Amino acid sequence: MRDLSWLTARPIAHRGYHDAARGCIENTPSAVTAALDKSFSIEVDLQESADGQPIVFHDDTLDRLTFDSGPVIARTAAELRAVRMRGTDDPMWLLDDLLALVDGRVGLCIEIKSRFRRTPSRNFIAAIAASLQRYDGPAAVKSFDPDMLALMRQAAPEIPRGALGDGARDLKEWGRASRVERFALRHMLHAPRTRPSFVSYWVKDLPALAPSLLRRLFGLPLITWTVRTPEDRKRAELFADQMVFEGFDPDAQDSATG
Repeated sequence: MRDLSWLTARPIAHRGYHDAARGCIENTPSAVTAALDKSFSIEVDLQESADGQPIVFHDDTLDRLTFDSGPVIARTAAELRAVRMRGTDDPMWLLDDLLALVDGRVGLCIEIKSRFRRTPSRNFIAAIAASLQRYDGPAAVKSFDPDMLALMRQAAPEIPRGALGDGARDLKEWGRASRVERFALRHMLHAPRTRPSFVSYWVKDLPALAPSLLRRLFGLPLITWTVRTPEDRKRAELFADQMVFEGFDPDAQDSATG
């Protein structure tokens, strides 16, 4: 297992250090560069292209963040790289493009997005694993989907894996899952199968039994998302080892209160 001390050393910029008001959109080269300039660790998302390649993008569809529309997975990586982000000159880009830009300067916490299919995409996971195995910098993956974590464990056991979770009570998000499935996700009952290296849990649902036990009994680092308010930050300081933040500069706030 690769070193994971970087995960708690610095605050983690959610989807990069982005600010739409200044034309810096989430998960773009501009947002990543802004985080690099502040030496923040960086959280990004990966979606799958039609040809199984990892695309640095959050949404399932192109509609919100680009002037195109339709599912991301309906287009090849080459087609997606020709798409520009809404209101910027930033293109959509691949995991390998991201790794080349960051080049080991800060840590990367990479969320693997999932549609919770009955048959998860092994090609997608294999492509992510291959890229990260070539990369020398600090990096980890995380996912809500236990199947994705299990496949990453098989493909690249040395890459740290994070179990993402929340209370799984919002039926808008979790309505497709049964009550039993939501219970299992809430309490991370997949841990013996996925063997997570760390836990990433929603700040509003802390403290919670599963992340607390994994942290205290097994020594797993606990990071929390997404911290946006002073109240969120207080909760993160009480119950987690590091935060994924958005919408403010933690260093500036620390200086102001110091």
